[in-house]
Amino acid sequence: MDLALAIIAAAIATWFAGELYGSWRRRRRLHAEIWSVAFAAYALATWALVAGLALGWTSFSFRTFYFFGAIANIPLLAAGSIALASERAGRVALRVVTLWIVFGFFATYLAPFVAGLPESGIPEGSEVFGFTFAIDALTLPGPRMFAAISGALGTIVVVALSSLTAFRMWNANRRLAVGNLLIVGGMIAPALGGSLTALGESSALAVTLAIGITLLWWGYHMASGARPLQGDVSRAHDGVGGDVAGG
Repeated sequence: MDLALAIIAAAIATWFAGELYGSWRRRRRLHAEIWSVAFAAYALATWALVAGLALGWTSFSFRTFYFFGAIANIPLLAAGSIALASERAGRVALRVVTLWIVFGFFATYLAPFVAGLPESGIPEGSEVFGFTFAIDALTLPGPRMFAAISGALGTIVVVALSSLTAFRMWNANRRLAVGNLLIVGGMIAPALGGSLTALGESSALAVTLAIGITLLWWGYHMASGARPLQGDVSRAHDGVGGDVAGG
């Protein structure tokens, strides 16, 4: 069941990334470019999860799953959300996020495991990575530290911007408001799955990944059909979907 749900989540994320990339190719908007990369990261993480569940976990598959899912994905979604509101601010956010992801990449692929990978199920980052690791006499931040900061700050940005848009547009554009609330749900679901995994419910992660990507996709397409009032600041979170819909 976990494997089937992981395959569904990976397929949806791959499709969505391709759709957003096509949108960016047509209209060259920064937010569509960033979100397409974010969903490509989501897809790579879930395909790595598929590989781990189907073939058994290896160092490479788990590090790939952890890097793209816990470190790269959410900051990219946050940068895309900022770009929706302000392209200038989005470019600054993208530079910061890119630098952060580069450091996170090296931490993830250089840090040694503190324990072996389990033979089945979904490993937790807390089981195999430390908050820091050492290279010679130098102590460096480890993958778990990057994941904790990425998850907390990235989720706050996306949830705050989407919630603000939903609140401001609830009466003026209900479809746009509901679409943004679905995006909030899509951000919260995988985080909830990670928490349940930490409590021993390992199957929850595959379920919530599938639910999360579905809610994000649904919210995106609801917003794509919405036509916000001209000049309203809240049109920001319609920008991604508007490209796909040709609006």
